[in-house]
Amino acid sequence: MRALLPNSSALPLHDVAASRRLEARALQRHPDLMERAGLAVAKLALALRQGTGPVWVVCGPGNNGGDGLVAARHLASLGVPLAISRPGEPLSEPQQPSLVIDALLGLGLNRAPDAPLQAAIDAMQATAAPRLAVDLPSGLLADSGQPAGALALRCEHTLTLLTLKPGLFTGEGRAHAGRLWFDSLGIAPDEAATAELLGPPAPLARSATAHKGSQGQVVICGGAPGMQGAARLAARAALGCGAGRVYLDLLGSPPEEVADPGWPELMRGHAEGLTDAVVVAGCGGGAHMAARLPALLATAQALVLDADALNAIAASQALRRHLRSRPRGRTLLTPHPLEAARLLGCSIAAIQAQRLNAARQLADELGCSVILKGSGSIVASPDRPLAINPTGGPALATAGSGDVLAGWLAGHWAQQPARPAHDIACAGVYQHGLAGEGLLVQRASELVERLTAA
Repeated sequence: MRALLPNSSALPLHDVAASRRLEARALQRHPDLMERAGLAVAKLALALRQGTGPVWVVCGPGNNGGDGLVAARHLASLGVPLAISRPGEPLSEPQQPSLVIDALLGLGLNRAPDAPLQAAIDAMQATAAPRLAVDLPSGLLADSGQPAGALALRCEHTLTLLTLKPGLFTGEGRAHAGRLWFDSLGIAPDEAATAELLGPPAPLARSATAHKGSQGQVVICGGAPGMQGAARLAARAALGCGAGRVYLDLLGSPPEEVADPGWPELMRGHAEGLTDAVVVAGCGGGAHMAARLPALLATAQALVLDADALNAIAASQALRRHLRSRPRGRTLLTPHPLEAARLLGCSIAAIQAQRLNAARQLADELGCSVILKGSGSIVASPDRPLAINPTGGPALATAGSGDVLAGWLAGHWAQQPARPAHDIACAGVYQHGLAGEGLLVQRASELVERLTAA
């Protein structure tokens, strides 16, 4: 058993179907699987309980409940006082429990909990004791990370067993799971992963003979009047990442206007005239963006599309056709859920209900790599496994954070022009999220400082 995050390398994730197949084969070889699971839960419960009060074990009707009952037996053998709530019995909440073990609902949940089950979830939520979920917090869907009904349980700890479930790392899953623990129960996975949890990327190596010409060029095409801050944030991030030259193609601005008074290293330039540069399109581009996109889609060797560029593509079938005709691996889209909903012609709720599927659909339909932003951002490409980013925090929920990400990605790509968009996305989104962890002052300009200081 081990704490999962931060992880030092990429980890395989298995959805419900894959986990079920792996579990079925494991049970054939190891009939004591539930015994192993219950023992793992009991060991962690001993370490987590606070005080001498009883441990409240809330069991459901399935295998999750069986794991809880085995854990209760092991705890009882050690003299730990218990209160056990079994399915079909009245809820028996003890006075001042030292820990709540949530063994109510797990992997098999595929619909909203019925009234008695929801009442048990609400009762566990109301207690002041810490909560330990077995495999998944009750009410949370394993594949999407969304609550199946009105509310899923919010836990301080979750011990996930046998496989890592995608829903623990994206959507609402991160907020509900608390600190994550994992026990493989001694079973080596023999099932292909559904997705991967990103690990830290290798650091960018700079040759001793490097010069500004060898570090690539970036052009930020955006920053219409009134929105120039977005383009400047992206440009600063690209320069801070190590790009050799960074240009601002400010839309609707006179050519004599200074690129960025605070950063004299940034220059003015025209995207179509810098054919070897990585182009970022959309950061504060406004209505000007749609007119520039046909040329950018036709000429840019590497292209990052964000914000107003995505909105323009969502509104134009002609731009979609241009986008789909670009070479594979040379275009990266960075939508938040609203932009993704516009691109797919659906609601934000539909995107969030199936984040992995939505990211995959965007990548396949548009022929691009995609970062679907949000808690547990998802990277999808037509020919690559899905990836979920484990880094980030609420400090990233601020204006300009996405512009910084777009510029940081471009800075990476400029220095590694042969790498496909998927690899750039995985490295950049991980570092961007890491810089946002623990950030107290929620301003995107401070995020640039954190990234460049790392």
